[in-house]
Amino acid sequence: MATQPHLQVDAGDVTSIALLPGDPGRVRRIAEHLDDVETVAENREYTVVTGRYGDAELTVCSTGIGSPSAAIAVEELARVGVETFLRVGTTGALQADVEIGDMVVATAAAKDEGTTERYEPTAYPAVADFEAVAALREAATANDEALHVGPVATDDAFYAETEAYVESWSEAGILAVEMEAAAILTLARRKGLAAGAICTVDGNLVRGTQKGAGGEELPPKARDNVGRAIGLALDAAATLAES
Repeated sequence: MATQPHLQVDAGDVTSIALLPGDPGRVRRIAEHLDDVETVAENREYTVVTGRYGDAELTVCSTGIGSPSAAIAVEELARVGVETFLRVGTTGALQADVEIGDMVVATAAAKDEGTTERYEPTAYPAVADFEAVAALREAATANDEALHVGPVATDDAFYAETEAYVESWSEAGILAVEMEAAAILTLARRKGLAAGAICTVDGNLVRGTQKGAGGEELPPKARDNVGRAIGLALDAAATLAES
């Protein structure tokens, strides 16, 4: 098989389980927890490394921002052997009782983006793999994290999330909004593969707070909890590698 054009990876370069942060910088943060780390490729928004977490061999690949680039990552990783995808990132809360720094494990994602409709009707669900959800939930519970498990929304337009949008999502019981999960979950399902997502809350749209306040992307509590979300995703990946 030819080298994948965007990720610049080949068959044999990756493992069966991949963690998918959005930010290439978070690939480096995750790699700090791994042994035998190898940088496989760096191209555009994609940084790909492999390493070992305990007995689990893992790949870490950044997806950039949004569903189009996340879909490219899943497509190309699947072609070279990845079978389980775990998104680890940040999200904006849509329920008043969800605090900055809490963890959200997605059971499904509302498809309020344009990528997945190129693959299938929007009525088809973007759902997480049961075992992936269970492993992420187990990891968070074992670490006494403030955890919310349920549906999220995936949106393309960060700066177009109006009060009407937020109110509608909130009334529907959607926990939080982010920008990649629907594409990752949808493509994994269509390919007969597994996917899940865990995100730490970086703002609460119902309360009128979001990332970027104060001149920095993430508030201090969310910055600290990105590291904790990484740890939970790694623990979940290790559990899934054993199954």
